[in-house]
Amino acid sequence: MLNKKTKKTVSFLASGRGSNFKAVADKIISGNIKATPGILICDKPDAAAFEKAAKLGIDSIFIDPKAFASKADYEKEMIKHFDRYKTDYIVAAGYMRILSDEIIQHYKNRIINIHPSLLPAFQGRDAQNQAIEYGVKITGCTTHFIDEGTDTGPIILQRAINVNKKDTVHTLADRILKEEHKILVKSIKLLCDGKIEVRGRHVIIH
Repeated sequence: MLNKKTKKTVSFLASGRGSNFKAVADKIISGNIKATPGILICDKPDAAAFEKAAKLGIDSIFIDPKAFASKADYEKEMIKHFDRYKTDYIVAAGYMRILSDEIIQHYKNRIINIHPSLLPAFQGRDAQNQAIEYGVKITGCTTHFIDEGTDTGPIILQRAINVNKKDTVHTLADRILKEEHKILVKSIKLLCDGKIEVRGRHVIIH
């Protein structure tokens, strides 16, 4: 069933530089995405995403996983903050921890991830290196809903790019990242406009 709420609240998870976070947040601030920014949660105290959030005027917090007795307790703290901001959607923008079944079910089909390959190819870490080592001619990026598997959730959008003979992991990653920004922004815009419906594994775009 499509969610017809007028304006969604989008929150974020990040572990590093936060370039995908900024790509989406910029479009929310500019009004291109009809949404309200929620909160950015990072698991690293020195994540560069914090500086980007401060410049955009978006609230952020560091939650230290080591400060909790269990992963469940750590994620309960995250949920507390997300719910305090009345979060509709969560963007995992370079968040390097595997989420548990509990938080995934709490926000079922509402946590969106961006992955640097054409899923289901090259799941998990170092997808760009996997692509080069395998010798594929085409790779790309995928937005998908997070489910209980690793990069196995329903696919929203994909963008393909050619792998050049001279590509290194870094040059390939840089070119994929530019496309990541585009399809992640488009995916969140579609969600916030109420144009996405999930039927089992299939994402229907209206």
